[in-house]
Amino acid sequence: MGPSSFADVARFMLINPAARKLVKAADEVLGYSLVDRYRENDGDYSEYAQVAFFVNCLALAGEGLDPEVCTGPSFGGKMAAVYSGALSFDDGVWMTSRWARCLDEYFAEEHGELITHSFARTPPERLGEILAELDARGTWHEISCHVDDDFTMLTLGQNELEWLEKRLRQAGGLPLYSMYPPMHASVFAPLREKMENEVFRELTFSDPALPVIADQDGAVLETGAQVREMLLDGLVRAVRWPDVVAALKARGIGRLDVAGPDRLFGRVPCTTRNFEVVRHDPRSATRPRRR
Repeated sequence: MGPSSFADVARFMLINPAARKLVKAADEVLGYSLVDRYRENDGDYSEYAQVAFFVNCLALAGEGLDPEVCTGPSFGGKMAAVYSGALSFDDGVWMTSRWARCLDEYFAEEHGELITHSFARTPPERLGEILAELDARGTWHEISCHVDDDFTMLTLGQNELEWLEKRLRQAGGLPLYSMYPPMHASVFAPLREKMENEVFRELTFSDPALPVIADQDGAVLETGAQVREMLLDGLVRAVRWPDVVAALKARGIGRLDVAGPDRLFGRVPCTTRNFEVVRHDPRSATRPRRR
């Protein structure tokens, strides 16, 4: 999940039959019109943006795919849980809505100064030098996502962002996007506990019909308890996409269908050089087809 405006996905939500069906079902769970709330509220990671992303990904994944295995990096883990059969759609909608509210409540009181910043073109040796300099400055930081060998997400204080971007450019790196709320760092252990107590205790997970590849380490998950732990651990453990790629390759996977808006995991070299990547996104799904 990344920044996505209402205009980018509204047409798909309103005219695609699969999306319209899921939006209607989501409205019944939420008790409000998802489309209306999404239209009226800003925020890349608002409750309404998160639920819309959830619904759209599942609608796109349901269009004629017959996968051997599924995975969902970061926010995509919720869709993987539902698509695999580990969690019902209704529970998935409720979980996504309450998850977003839990994030808002937590970061309104804790760690409000932290962001998760993504940057590319920074190989491990250069990254190591920059992290050592942050240590020397007495700056807390933690890697939140290994997207590719030279593509990383780092969580740190907003007051260090200007220094980090300048240092990255000096090293030949490319600063990209700062994500708020921050994610995937061990200091968020209290958030994990809050999420488990206030959200996950209300959910029932079943053993998935389709194996799920964990986004933290590439482990193959085949029980509902494992999928549940993967989602909760996503709050405190880094995403390691190259490990997911390695796990898919080990299973002999040659084609990767990416269901949903994607500007990241399906486009980095470690993905495109290892798989035939087929994208299913709202824009292409609503594009007129030639007869």
